[in-house]
Amino acid sequence: MIRTFAAPGVLVQDLAFDGKDLWHTDLVNIYQIDRLTGTVKFSFALGDIYGLTFDGNSLWGSTITPTNLIYQIDRITGAIIRSFPTPDNYISGLAFDGKHLWLANQDIAGDPRLIYQVDPFTGAVLRSFASPSSVSSGLTFDGKSLWHVDYSLNMLWEIDRVTGAVINSVVLGDQPKGITFDGKYVWIAYRTDLTIRQVSLN
Repeated sequence: MIRTFAAPGVLVQDLAFDGKDLWHTDLVNIYQIDRLTGTVKFSFALGDIYGLTFDGNSLWGSTITPTNLIYQIDRITGAIIRSFPTPDNYISGLAFDGKHLWLANQDIAGDPRLIYQVDPFTGAVLRSFASPSSVSSGLTFDGKSLWHVDYSLNMLWEIDRVTGAVINSVVLGDQPKGITFDGKYVWIAYRTDLTIRQVSLN
């Protein structure tokens, strides 16, 4: 672990990185955070956002049942630009690979544990594969692989986005909920102590 700071808000859920700052959803607000100091630079109210990612211009957030939507969000104003339905009921992790969105679904109420590749323009599912997790949480992309945290098993999985095969796994502990990649390190949000931690993958 390289650094850690307290997460803003009442809970930790998911993280995103915009090239400079971290973004965090606590299911009530979305916070822009200085990654060096942990200081909140900006926030706006947008509730029930479970998954969070950044596409180079906009934030994207997922809601779960009963709304089951993916939102494209203006990070300057907090306004919802557009939305489309999720392919499943409990999308709790979001990632962007430069072209497509990736969605991780929790196993709740009998729903399958799947990771979906989705067209961000149409919302169409391009393909899916089984998730290795027990209770899916955050999802991120490092330029080559997907990385996925498991809230129940306290695991971090590296996943081949082409085959869905697990490449590597790491035991984390402390109930990881959110994850993002900053170009060199991952940042993980932990539910147990409501912290955000910077972690080396090496």
